[in-house]
Amino acid sequence: MVVQAYILIQTEVGKAAAVAREIAEIKGVTLAEDVTGPYDVIVRAEARNVDDLGKLVVAKVQSVDGITRTLTCPVVHL
Repeated sequence: MVVQAYILIQTEVGKAAAVAREIAEIKGVTLAEDVTGPYDVIVRAEARNVDDLGKLVVAKVQSVDGITRTLTCPVVHL
């Protein structure tokens, strides 16, 4: 079973669409959409385990130009 998470992203003004397009191309990202509200982009991602998810967020997602802050919310099955 894979680990899934939503990544909530704040971007620099005017960068949301470009950030969403670039993130959508990252392996492990299943959905990336620009939205309105306190966050500018919402991403759905998956990885084999929590460590790989962390590497995906830190090494790939956070390195995209225009991102100012991320919040990762792992999916739980209660």
